[in-house]
This record gives sequence, structure tokens and C-alpha cells, in this order.
Amino acid sequence: METLNIWVAVTSFAVLIQAGILVALYISVRKTSARMEAIAADLHTKTAPILESTQAIVVDSRPKIEAITDNLMVASASIKSQVERLDATVSDAVDRTRLQIIRADDLVTRTMDRVEETTDVVHRSVISPVRQMAGLVSGLTTGIGAFFGRRSNDGRDEATQDEEMFI
Repeated sequence: METLNIWVAVTSFAVLIQAGILVALYISVRKTSARMEAIAADLHTKTAPILESTQAIVVDSRPKIEAITDNLMVASASIKSQVERLDATVSDAVDRTRLQIIRADDLVTRTMDRVEETTDVVHRSVISPVRQMAGLVSGLTTGIGAFFGRRSNDGRDEATQDEEMFI
């Protein structure tokens, strides 16, 4: 029986130690909980004005943000309209420029054709008769010179001799 008493005393002692540990844990958790509540209360007192100010700013800013959004939409529509008008104007200017270039090309082509025609007409009506007249005058001069017994010395014989010597 004595061993039984020893085991009962050891068990009682162990239970008392466990009870002491549980009491110490309870006190520690209670202190930690009290600190956490104090921190939460302090945090609440410090953040409540910030949250209220933020909410007031959001409430005050909502109409301003809506006005800015509306202005941006109007500006965007206006810019789009202006760009469309500019595109139409530029397209019209490009079309007109292209038409003027075509007209200028036609004008230059017609002018060149007329210059060629005029050159042909001048050649046929002026230069050919002048050549014929020059040939006729040369023939008459040679004929008259032969008739009177003169020989025409215009340098053609010398040119022929020079050419023969060159070859």
C-alpha cells in the first residue's frame, strides 16, 4: 500500500503542476488578449478618421469624376469629328492635286506634240524650199560659170584631196 500512496502522491503532484501550467497559460492568454484589444482599439481610433475622410473624398469626387468622364467623352467625339473632317479635306486636296498633275501632263504632252508638228511644218515649208533654192542657185551659178568658162573653186576639190591624203 505504500507504493500506492507514493503513486497517488506523485500523480497528485503532477496534476498540481499541470493545473499551475494551465493557470499560467490562462493568465498569459488573457494578457495577450488584453494587449490585442488595446491595439485594435488604438488602430480603430487612428484609422476611423482616415476612413471617414476617404469616404468623404470619394463622395465629393464622384460628381467631379463623372464630369471629367463626360468631358473626355465629348472631347473624344469632337476630336473624332475633326479627324474625319481633316481626312476628308486631305483626300479632297490629294484628288485635286492628282487632277491638276494630270492636266499639267496633258498640257505638256499637247505642247510637245505641237512643237513637233510646228518643227515638221517649218522643215517642210521653209527649210526644204530653202535647200531647193540653194541647190538651184548653186546649179545656176555652176552653169553660168561653166557657160562663161570659169571654173568654180569653192574648196571642194581641196577638201577631196585632203580627205584622200588622210586615208
